[in-house]
Amino acid sequence: MKDGNYTIEVTLKGGSGRTTIDSPTSLEVENGIMTAEIVWSSSNYNYMEIDGEKYYPISGEDTSTFLIEVPALDTEIPMTAETLAMSKPHTIEYTLEFDSSTIKESGTFTISKAMICGAVLLAGVMAGIIAKRKKKHEDK
Repeated sequence: MKDGNYTIEVTLKGGSGRTTIDSPTSLEVENGIMTAEIVWSSSNYNYMEIDGEKYYPISGEDTSTFLIEVPALDTEIPMTAETLAMSKPHTIEYTLEFDSSTIKESGTFTISKAMICGAVLLAGVMAGIIAKRKKKHEDK
């Protein structure tokens, strides 16, 4: 798959069935590496683990949101996730499956790129304001 931003349907299986993930989800491909944004319906997920790699939430106020590397499409991917929703942390087994027949190109940025762009824009605006105030002060 060529580098770019896409959407893709993802299926979650396992657990109690009370929690869900958003689908479709965003999928970014860069240098052949696929990264997906997984948004849980619960804010109580502490980490996800796939192939021995732990992923921690990038946000978690109303939902738990993770950016994970996707090892394959059209294959059930075993994973575990730790939830804090019960009286003590519990690790639950799930599978994810990304359906390649549903891939659509997307013109949107992933959360991480949007955050970087926003920070760069804010830094530029602040630098402009500071320069303008400094010049005004020097002209006095």
